Amino acid sequence: MTNKKIFVGNLSFKLSEADLEALFAPSGQVVSVAIPTDAETGRKRGFAFVEMGTAEEAEAAIQALNGKEVEGRAMAVSMSRPRENNNNRPRSGAGGGGRRY
Repeated sequence: MTNKKIFVGNLSFKLSEADLEALFAPSGQVVSVAIPTDAETGRKRGFAFVEMGTAEEAEAAIQALNGKEVEGRAMAVSMSRPRENNNNRPRSGAGGGGRRY
């Protein structure tokens, strides 16, 4: 299976899924757009995932849009990597500490 999912970083918080779809559409079929939000605040996290119809379309989108300035920010556009196994990463809030009185 070839990768068709793109990571888009350094996004303006003003951009919507529809805005991203319009930006990526000239490169090919946009299958899906997801802009993750913070679970507690609901605020956008400044990155997104865009899935294109084919790996070739994904590569064309990366070539066309990586470094492109949108809403005053240069987007970082690259192939999405599989999620890391989180079992080896420390959980937030765990460890550390210092002295407690």
